[in-house]
Amino acid sequence: MRTAGVLTAAGADAAWPGGGWALWAAGVWAVFLAAHLVLNGRWWFWLLPSLLPPPVFAAAPALLLVAAGAAGDLTAVVVAGAALLLGVRQSGLVPGALVRGARRPPPDGAVRVVSWNTQHWCQSTDPEPFYAFLRGLDADVYLLQEYHHDEFDGTYRLIDDARRLRETFPGHRAVIARGLITLSRLPVAATVETAARRTLRVDLEMPGDGRILATFNVHIPVQLRLISPLRADFYRAVRTRAADRAREYRGLLRDVAGCPHPALIAGDFNTTAAIGDARRIARLGADAVAVAGKLCPTTWQARPGLRWWRLDWVLTTPGARVHHYRFRDPRGLSDHSVQEVSVSLTEPDHPADTDPRIRHHDEGTHHALPLPGKDRPAGQ
Repeated sequence: MRTAGVLTAAGADAAWPGGGWALWAAGVWAVFLAAHLVLNGRWWFWLLPSLLPPPVFAAAPALLLVAAGAAGDLTAVVVAGAALLLGVRQSGLVPGALVRGARRPPPDGAVRVVSWNTQHWCQSTDPEPFYAFLRGLDADVYLLQEYHHDEFDGTYRLIDDARRLRETFPGHRAVIARGLITLSRLPVAATVETAARRTLRVDLEMPGDGRILATFNVHIPVQLRLISPLRADFYRAVRTRAADRAREYRGLLRDVAGCPHPALIAGDFNTTAAIGDARRIARLGADAVAVAGKLCPTTWQARPGLRWWRLDWVLTTPGARVHHYRFRDPRGLSDHSVQEVSVSLTEPDHPADTDPRIRHHDEGTHHALPLPGKDRPAGQ
């Protein structure tokens, strides 16, 4: 027994002198991070590793840095420090939120906009508290996703709750298409067809001078089907959805680039800062999240208590400005937080040059959207 104890102690000492274990761990993380930076957004399979909670990309190298320092291994310190510097952009942390100026009230003419993924429109919850919660948000504009019910086979069924909507929001106009709803008490100037098939664009007349704010209500398809990863169908779905997401982002980029008005682009992008599609989001507009004042903003929870991901975004293009941004608790009605912003226009708009008539194709309310097989999202 004494001999075994001596050997165990000697083995432990051999693992740590010079920080050998710390260097090994830092090296493993550095190799993973290098693969992530190279493959993320370029290889469909890397959608899976990129689903790690983004804060891990800062927390893991920070812990390794502390361990390397405690072990006195300068090489491990350098490796872990470099990994921390390279990974912090993947972490979703917003350092600018800590140094923002004093909060000022929104100017006259600013409107309150709510964006929310409703998690299949009270399919599994009581409609009474659901509608009461929506009404209580008291927004000028609602950008709502998942106006449908999940079929639990990779597809979803559109619904028709227009009567309840009219009764609950008598002062709002509802524009409904593609499982999305834009509710607005502002006058609707136009609804414009989009290349992105999971986006609803509605142009609104702002208070006062009637300038136009284009709103893009966005729902990018989710990456996964909730089936066993031991099945080949799981990986076929990931590959199909990676291509589908790329098409959606390409279409959305064209839609935003071709919009002549200041725009607010908001919704469930099913994308974190650690997913390669975040580069596409950066090309759409300015991220408003720093206004929220949170170092680590999160909007989605895999289960209660695990709200580690930010999947929902609010972006603006030149001419639109967000003055106030907060995340509101959905009170168990959805796995997504509510995004609430105040937005105004900051410079003269171009004259409207779009046909003011509704130009969305009527896809009906009781049939699933045209979906290629079972590999399309279940509306998440």
